[in-house]
Amino acid sequence: MGFMDNVMGSFNDEAGKINIGTGQYRVMQVVLREKFVGKGSKNFAEIEELCNQQYAEGYRLHTFAQSTAGSTGIGGGDRTVCNLVFERMN
Repeated sequence: MGFMDNVMGSFNDEAGKINIGTGQYRVMQVVLREKFVGKGSKNFAEIEELCNQQYAEGYRLHTFAQSTAGSTGIGGGDRTVCNLVFERMN
């Protein structure tokens, strides 16, 4: 039995949950958009709201990762992509 045999679980695409043993996880992604005028992100509060919503449903933030992706759309510029993994609290 290899390492991945222990790690791999079943994925429920409809609910956005990964089940590994008794643990449950939700993986979500937020793309931050720059403000048209000024500095910062215009939807940064979306991450806070998402975290509070998941906590109310019994999940806590387990992992947060961010990366920058280039954009070829109107206005160009880079976009910050935030990946959040929430773990069910038992």
